Amino acid sequence: MNPAQTLSLGFFFLIILGTLLLMLPFATKDRHHLSFIDALFEATSAVCVTGLVVVDIQSTFTLFGQIVLMVLIQIGGLGFMTVAILIALFLGKNIGLKGRLMIQESLNQLSLEGMVRLVKFVVFFTLLIEGLGAVILAIRWSSDFGFPQSIFYGIFHSISAFNNAGFDIMGGFKSITGYVGDVTVILTLSSLLIIGSIGYTVIVDLLKKKSLRKLSLHSKLVLLVTLILNVLATILIFVLEYNNPGTLGNLSFKDKLLGAFFHGVVPRTAGFNSLNMPDLTLSTQFVTMFLMFIGGGSGGTAGGIKVTTFVILILAVWTLIRGRDEVNILGKRLPNDIIFRAFSITVYSTAIVSLVIFILTITEEAPLNMILFEVISAFATVGMSLGLTTELSPVGKILISLMMFIGRVGPLTIAFALARANKKLPYKYAEEKIMIG
Repeated sequence: MNPAQTLSLGFFFLIILGTLLLMLPFATKDRHHLSFIDALFEATSAVCVTGLVVVDIQSTFTLFGQIVLMVLIQIGGLGFMTVAILIALFLGKNIGLKGRLMIQESLNQLSLEGMVRLVKFVVFFTLLIEGLGAVILAIRWSSDFGFPQSIFYGIFHSISAFNNAGFDIMGGFKSITGYVGDVTVILTLSSLLIIGSIGYTVIVDLLKKKSLRKLSLHSKLVLLVTLILNVLATILIFVLEYNNPGTLGNLSFKDKLLGAFFHGVVPRTAGFNSLNMPDLTLSTQFVTMFLMFIGGGSGGTAGGIKVTTFVILILAVWTLIRGRDEVNILGKRLPNDIIFRAFSITVYSTAIVSLVIFILTITEEAPLNMILFEVISAFATVGMSLGLTTELSPVGKILISLMMFIGRVGPLTIAFALARANKKLPYKYAEEKIMIG
């Protein structure tokens, strides 16, 4: 099998294992196991670090069930290949070329150099940041839940945030709406999900170079576009929801800023929500869907088409408008194969999302905006919902699960896994132009 096939099958078997564990009677509080479809949906959402749920986690799952979900989120965020390589290293085994190729595919790296070192760093850095987040959240929530419950709450939500999963155990499908104005909770969760979403490549680059000027073009673009999108999203949501009584309307100015900032950050791609989602204006729903589709940085825990893909699309269109044939940015020229790949990812992703939306308009009795929101949220592994998830039909649950799987593994990775390997043609056809536009 090629790396794409191994990666896809690895995630698939991890989802099946999680499904079986969640179906155990002692995984649920009423001792009646979940149906296969519901358990499959929950396991897929956890492994694919999405956050969409068909049942309330706090009231449905026992401590065992919640720990299973937490472990699935952690493995899904790190990538099962990262975990597998780490186990192999603990056992003293050497990592061959095939293992390094699969790490490269899993973490979306451009080079095979230093793959084992990268795995060690990813695991160490992840545990370090999650640990810091867990301590801060546990201390903050100790006054609300007391010890040791606040410790578990801190660990669970820290892992969920850093891996951009968006799962919560607050109960009642409320997510963290009760903490919309809490500076500690909002800023801690925001920091965790931003660090997790920019990608390990950027983090390594930052730690090595220690200077913004010396960063690679990839790191500069991810950091710059992430900053721009977060600022613009915060401003837009603040303006659009300012007088909305269902969201920001009744809050103080400080809480409005925190609420707008958090909702501007989470669509890329955490899944928590501090605002009541069904009460959002249509314009804010549109902005949220746009942010979800873009996603975060490559090689991290975020989903979507990725910010670098989005930037390349904008630059390519701008280059064409200006009548030039080379895409340049920050004093560098982008190769044509990267541009072609960016357009392929976007077109392929749009086609898959559109197809599933069309099918769900047939199978589900819901407004189009709710279906659009649900499908994009699943594909981008965000986990935000306008309330449709719990109302999905069995067909809808399967389709949304499939979207989460494709979004986590990657649409092109799935395509490469399904396609047959074709040798490069030893010849070229005659060129002829066609009219477009």
